Amino acid sequence: MTTTAPASPTRTTPGGTDTLLDFQNVAMQFPNGTIALQGVDLTVKRGEFVTVVGPSGCGKSTLLRIASGLEQASEGTAAVKTDRIGYVFQDATLLPWRTVSDNVELLAELNGRPAKERRAKAQEAIELVGLSGFEKNLPKELSGGMRMRTSLARSLTLDPELFLFDEPFGALDEITRERLNDELLRLFVEKQFAGLFITHSVSEAVYLSTKVIVMSGRPGSIVDTFDVPFPMPRSPEIRFEAEFAKLVGEVSHALREGHR
Repeated sequence: MTTTAPASPTRTTPGGTDTLLDFQNVAMQFPNGTIALQGVDLTVKRGEFVTVVGPSGCGKSTLLRIASGLEQASEGTAAVKTDRIGYVFQDATLLPWRTVSDNVELLAELNGRPAKERRAKAQEAIELVGLSGFEKNLPKELSGGMRMRTSLARSLTLDPELFLFDEPFGALDEITRERLNDELLRLFVEKQFAGLFITHSVSEAVYLSTKVIVMSGRPGSIVDTFDVPFPMPRSPEIRFEAEFAKLVGEVSHALREGHR
């Protein structure tokens, strides 16, 4: 791989375009010589929920960091066509001394929103994620799932057009994870944002997504793409249907083949 000048994400104000994220031939080489990504073409449109699965170390999180502007691609173009971006990390990253309400207000506060406006947006987001009644609780008083709901609500206050999710439910137990999958789908249907979601769980990827992208081992490249045919909104019972299991199997097979 040849080294070229870093490709900064291009950020533009939406002008009627449905494509909010557009990666063309994106590659990432770190200063120590590690090549994380190579030749990645990826688009995410308004109303799409795209999930990326791949082996550990294949550059999934690096994709999100480039999309968010935290990293610059070594090669290619990374166009992000909105400045309204929500980012939910693997950890809830809450401030332990702030209540749920104060944590949810944080991003709006840092963005200079007036106090009355950010309080109203925070309360709306708290209600959307099902945390009404816990506004005055501190993070230590919340379960893991409730902390992730708080993190999600915090990003919702900015009315994101593009939502980036870096394995947000990976550390949770299966029941809590499935419940939060259901809540996230409900929010997606209601808000119709564009979503880019990273996970190691193939079943989670199929359940949440309109499209699943499979990446190879390092250096990460896209080896297969699956359109998910199940309409939104989705019932939790779809996880037990034969068509769902079949698609999970096909994605899992592509993942194994790409890791060889």
